[in-house]
Amino acid sequence: MTLIRICTLLLCIAAAPAMAAKHLASFAENPEVQAFIHEMHEKHGFDSKTLTRSFARTKPIAAVIKAILPPRDPGIRSWTAYRARYVEAKRIALGGIFWQEQLAALTEARARFGVPEEIIVAVIGVETIYGRNRGRFGTFAALATLAFGYPPRAALFRQELEELLLLARETQRDPLWFKGSYAGALGLPQFLPSSVRHYAVDADHDGRIDLAESPADAVMSVANFLSAHGWEKDAPVMATASVTGEGYAQLVEEGITPRRTPSEMAAYGVATDTPPELPAALVALETPQQASEYRLGYRNFYVLTRYNRSSFYAMAVHDLAQALRAANAE
Repeated sequence: MTLIRICTLLLCIAAAPAMAAKHLASFAENPEVQAFIHEMHEKHGFDSKTLTRSFARTKPIAAVIKAILPPRDPGIRSWTAYRARYVEAKRIALGGIFWQEQLAALTEARARFGVPEEIIVAVIGVETIYGRNRGRFGTFAALATLAFGYPPRAALFRQELEELLLLARETQRDPLWFKGSYAGALGLPQFLPSSVRHYAVDADHDGRIDLAESPADAVMSVANFLSAHGWEKDAPVMATASVTGEGYAQLVEEGITPRRTPSEMAAYGVATDTPPELPAALVALETPQQASEYRLGYRNFYVLTRYNRSSFYAMAVHDLAQALRAANAE
């Protein structure tokens, strides 16, 4: 084989992935997508040709894959840095304005679902800074990218893509109309399509649910979500704790499901200042090169982690809520 032919062959091999990517520039030619379209037709009666046209108009979004990939060097997360990102002056000030503007909806939400105003305001503040950071990705394209291009969580996002199609049909909207985060979350509260379908509420009674443009709908929907996941009215969220010895590590390893009362935890070296004697979990909030902070997470703390499966997230919501309550009382 001549050198020219060898070089030509090597160039063709190197170009093959790019050529394949170009050939599958739209999702409609992907065999997995074709199988999904068939499934949607068989399961829900969607028109296959219409779905094929939607996928043909959609291309994978490289930025979505980049955004969802875990960091190359994750290291130890910093609670101090995480908390400072969300419990800060701008969010507290904007949250106060949002609270006053949506006072009627927040009052109704508390009466109906038992969720305090500050918790609802804090969730929306952490999620989107009161609508200022809702995301600009096409939801259909983002979910398709993850469903057919990110194997570690493909099943979850394929389910959410199905939910988006159902949501679009129920609201008589083109599936390509929706915009949100890189992970397919929508509106002020960043609900995934499945949560929109199951927990969103038409609070302003205008005949449609709009989590992007109706703050009242967003407020009531957050309260409904938390209530449906077990929020307990007037119950505690967390309590501070300190630890000694080594026995407490077993409690941290048990996870965030409330299992033991504070008096039971005392035998493991956990000290508290007369907190409610209810089942709780010991939560470690770690910061590199600093002593970890420890708190007890009660049932309502666990409910906050149903919104986002992160102890840091739930504690940040709690701390922002307390800051908002204090600022609103001034």
